[in-house]
Amino acid sequence: MKKIIFIILMIILPFAAGAADFSVLTSQYFAADKQGEDEPGFEYQLNILPGFAHIINDSCDFYISAGISLDWKNDQENSFSWVPELMRTEFTWMNSNMVFRFGRINYNDPLGLIASGLFDGLQFSHSSAAGDFSIGAWYTGFLYKKTSYIVMDKQDLASFNIAYDPENFTDTYFAPRRLLISLDWEHPSIAYLFQLKAAVTAQIDLSEDAEKYHSQYYTFKSIIPIKNFDIELGGSLETSQDSTADTETGIALAGQFNILYKIPSKFSSSLSLTSRFASGNRGLTKAFIPLSNRFYGDVHKMRMPGSSLLGLNYTARFTPGFGISLGASHFLRHDNTSYLGYPFETDENNALIKEHKNGRSIGTEFSARLVWSLFSDLQLNLGGGVFLPVLGDAAPGVKPLYLAEITLAFAFY
Repeated sequence: MKKIIFIILMIILPFAAGAADFSVLTSQYFAADKQGEDEPGFEYQLNILPGFAHIINDSCDFYISAGISLDWKNDQENSFSWVPELMRTEFTWMNSNMVFRFGRINYNDPLGLIASGLFDGLQFSHSSAAGDFSIGAWYTGFLYKKTSYIVMDKQDLASFNIAYDPENFTDTYFAPRRLLISLDWEHPSIAYLFQLKAAVTAQIDLSEDAEKYHSQYYTFKSIIPIKNFDIELGGSLETSQDSTADTETGIALAGQFNILYKIPSKFSSSLSLTSRFASGNRGLTKAFIPLSNRFYGDVHKMRMPGSSLLGLNYTARFTPGFGISLGASHFLRHDNTSYLGYPFETDENNALIKEHKNGRSIGTEFSARLVWSLFSDLQLNLGGGVFLPVLGDAAPGVKPLYLAEITLAFAFY
């Protein structure tokens, strides 16, 4: 740890003689959840995130941020943990039509389904009359596994489920070692009618495991504005090579279709219909496995492979600092192997028990959220909801899942 602090100081101090901006963001998170007859579970988390920005000249700037999370859960051992993490840290060079970024930088694919969040690497972007082009390469092996969600095969899942141990930092902290390469293109307005995005992305497994999973993604997304409506349509084709299946090549599909309606009113409000699909291991298709295997749903946390989501959401901002969101989402599954989490029960070999092998409809969640900026630098976020398996046919006898959470965030500069 001392070596890490020394390196950070050596980077910062040369810039400190000039103009510099310091900031600190703190947030406190408390959540309570309850599943059926089980006792309620509680979690408290404190996050502290300092940041440093320096403008080197008109074309170059530098930013570094790091943080620490303190987490307590009332599980069987009333566990407490603290986790350090290097956050967004990047050097940026730009001119009138080119941008070069290097460091721990943000990347999102056109759909936001395959890879999203912070990655270590570099990206070069160029703007022209034909659109905005960018090419980048990123490495995942230095990220913290619990915030990067790099879970693509059973080895990744086994590593993800091992609790972080400061005394065994190297073996319990880092995400799986994978390389991401992507060529992206975006045109803001084709014939003044719609926006188009496309990307060709490759993921290469660099782990030392004998079993490896490589994948390639061919992605597009269009946004069509029609008066008060924004219509989004996108899809991705995945090809993969899995050494566990004798280097068998698989084809997988994912897509999304969203409609956003901006409601004419005295305050800002909208109604959105959201749908998301990812193929499972069924018939001619395999499970669609993204690099960033994040959760979907506010109450029912479900991963993407082999599932679909249908959602309806209403948001309103009554004042610049006060707004609400109300939503309902229904979850579907497409096979019996891609998703084995709640509300399903499994046997000792992690196979679905007989009563849960039929039915595709998992259930419906209802959620609500309130966001209130008490001051310009202080924000209160309240959320909660319920997930009802009884509204599906895959596990109708499982008890509901309840969730309530509160986040208080404060920033000062």
